[in-house]
Amino acid sequence: MNRDQNDDTNLERRQDLHRDEEAFRLHQGEERLSTARRNTTLIWIMNSLYWLAGLLEILLVMRFLLRLFGANPQNGFARLINDLSAPFIAPFSTLFISPASAGGANIFDVNVVIAIVAYALLSYLAVSLIRLIFARKA
Repeated sequence: MNRDQNDDTNLERRQDLHRDEEAFRLHQGEERLSTARRNTTLIWIMNSLYWLAGLLEILLVMRFLLRLFGANPQNGFARLINDLSAPFIAPFSTLFISPASAGGANIFDVNVVIAIVAYALLSYLAVSLIRLIFARKA
């Protein structure tokens, strides 16, 4: 009779251990899911910033090349590029005097080059800050 009581106790203990093990596995799975969601959000934010910064860099490079090769500023495409990039160039527009050649048609716009570098650095710093913020939450 004593032996039957030990078997029942062992069975209950094994069932308790099995439930604890399942609860632990469930908790681990929930943690992994939470980490995966956080990483997905982080990657989405970083990719969005890189994409926007890339678009801005392309716009500024196009403005630089149009001015360097002396594109007609009255042309629709050149005007569109200049109008879209004007707000981003404004903080740098009077920083330096840009050298011109061919009677002022071809302009090596130093201010645009500085804006390109500045926005690239700012986007890198923004992504680094976001990584730092998300790393602290983890």
